[in-house]
Amino acid sequence: MPIVEIDNISKSFGSNHVLKGVSFAVERGQVIAVIGRSGSGKSTMLRCINGLETIDSGSIVVAGHTLTARQEHLLDLRKDVGMVFQSYNLFPHLTVEENVMLAPRIVKKVPDVQGRATALRVLKQVGLDHKREAYPEQLSGGQQQRVAIARSLAMEPQVMLFDEVTSALDPELTQEVLKVMEELAQAGMTMLLVTHEMEFARRMADVTVFMHQGLVWESGPSEAFFSNPQTPEARQFVGAGAIK
Repeated sequence: MPIVEIDNISKSFGSNHVLKGVSFAVERGQVIAVIGRSGSGKSTMLRCINGLETIDSGSIVVAGHTLTARQEHLLDLRKDVGMVFQSYNLFPHLTVEENVMLAPRIVKKVPDVQGRATALRVLKQVGLDHKREAYPEQLSGGQQQRVAIARSLAMEPQVMLFDEVTSALDPELTQEVLKVMEELAQAGMTMLLVTHEMEFARRMADVTVFMHQGLVWESGPSEAFFSNPQTPEARQFVGAGAIK
């Protein structure tokens, strides 16, 4: 059974039909890159997977949780699905360690002793255990994004979603975040990432999904996709200087 199964989902915002019947599956341990122009539905699709947006029709099954238009079981879903956004969304009045401990304490009722040990472990994982007593304003953008990744890892998710997590960072900080994501992929984390980092997608993603006009326009193994896109739209997108 795929760990993520998206079946014919549709989503509109008023008269704007953003998703027009999107379907694909993710196997456990796979890394899936979702690419496409702005407005193609990538981020909306990702937000639907985490229940941040309701779907109008179709179904999504993630880690055994079924999402429908009624948004049932969202709390249980978010215990198993982590999401990292373009903006870090860290609480400025909490230390790095406290930011990481917060969700396990509230959602999973994890005792502070256990939560602190988990926070230290995941902060080591992203190379920031030495910053655990710092506040977000004392960190670079790349460091804040790595704390956001650690915060999701603290929930011990089965699936991680990444929504354009490097788009607000300069090239040097982008590389430090991509390095953490690469290490997660190598450790076997199931990852679904919306990204403009084409070279990273080609190198690290098992499958690349190209979205266009609210549809999965083309998808396939990443190396084959980038070497020889099958549709004119994908060829134009990949050939527009995205891979340097």
